[in-house]
Amino acid sequence: MENQVEYYQETGKYRDKFDEALPVMSAYTNFRKQVYKDGALSLKTKRLIALACGLIANCTRCVQGQTKDAVAAGATKEEVLEAVSVAVVMGGTAVSAETWRVVKVLEELGK
Repeated sequence: MENQVEYYQETGKYRDKFDEALPVMSAYTNFRKQVYKDGALSLKTKRLIALACGLIANCTRCVQGQTKDAVAAGATKEEVLEAVSVAVVMGGTAVSAETWRVVKVLEELGK
């Protein structure tokens, strides 16, 4: 089974190449950076919400990256798993089928 963190890093290189080839993507990148700043919601809370959304959207890179970023923002394993449980309640078995990625990323991060 492939390493989820390595997969995320490797595919990110191609996303970056796409962004560089299409200058209009800089507006999206800037928007994304602004959204993830602390505001009424903390960065940690925003990353946990984004993880749940990524699961609902069935976005592999989102699940990998948001799990990693939530932990980097201070989320505990328990907080990550609770956010995932909300996504499962909202999205059902299709979301439940992808929860393994979160568990694997957590393991790869030593959580």
